[in-house]
Formats: sequence, structure tokens, C-alpha cells
Amino acid sequence: MKKSFYIFFFFALISACAFGQNDQKSIVDELNSSRWGQGNVKVMQDDLLRGKLAVSSTDPLDSVGKSTTHTSANTNVPAGTKVREYKIQVFMGNNQQQSKREAESKQAQIKSAYPELKTSVSFQSPFWRLRVGNFRTKEEAQAMMQDMKRTFPSFGREMTIVSEVVKR
Repeated sequence: MKKSFYIFFFFALISACAFGQNDQKSIVDELNSSRWGQGNVKVMQDDLLRGKLAVSSTDPLDSVGKSTTHTSANTNVPAGTKVREYKIQVFMGNNQQQSKREAESKQAQIKSAYPELKTSVSFQSPFWRLRVGNFRTKEEAQAMMQDMKRTFPSFGREMTIVSEVVKR
């Protein structure tokens, strides 16, 4: 009798665990849920955003070099909405005069080879940066970076993919 009770209890526990794992909540739903003994967080989210921006990530900070999974459905995003995009950082230097000239020189070379890509040279103390493109996924940016490495082999060692949150 005791043995059958333990077996029944064991299977009931496994069944409860299995059904509990199928419940997938969004991060907003998880934050809005209330738990005894913990503080409460209330996230206000417009219903239009719930379906428009679907970004899933294993690492929300998305540091360079880590393999992360990103899916983004931001093709029909309303104007002014912030979305995560990826850029190829072609150059970064901290020599004030020389780095600016080098960034602008590389920018001209890239614009002549890839006129369809947006390029930007920026200064954020103490670095000059040249970034290329606005890619929706990391995979798109990686494919273009491989193509650019074939076109500009001397740039290849410096190229890296960075993510930015930008307004559309």
C-alpha cells in the first residue's frame, strides 16, 4: 500500500513538472505577475507593441563575440519606435587627427564599393568610429561583413558587429 502511494505521488509530481514547463510567458507578463514575499513591478505596455516588436534574446545586453539568438519582426514598426539593429564597426581609433582621416578614408572606399549601405563616422571621446549598415538581424550583418572582408582584406581584422537601439 505504501509502495503504491509513493509511486502514484512520484508520477503526479513528474506530471505537474511537465505541465508547468509548457507555460511560456513573455517577459512583461512575468514581471507583472505577483508573488508573495517579493516586490511588485508594473510594466505598462501598449497593446500595439505586443505584436509588433518580438525580440527574443538569450543575452539582453548582447555583447560582441557571444552567440545569441535574435528574431525581430520590426519591418512595419510605427515611426519613433525604438528597435535593435546591427551595424558593422569597420574602424575605431583614438588618435585625434590621424583616426578621423583614416575613418573618413575608409568611409569613402566603402561608399564607392557599397553605395547602398549607410555609413557613419562618429566621435565619442576619445574614439573615432566608422560604422556601416542598419541590419535587422545579426545574421544579415555577418553575411555582409564576410563579403566586406573579401572586398577589403586589410580592414578584416578590425571589423566587428555591434548592436544599437535606434529610433525608426
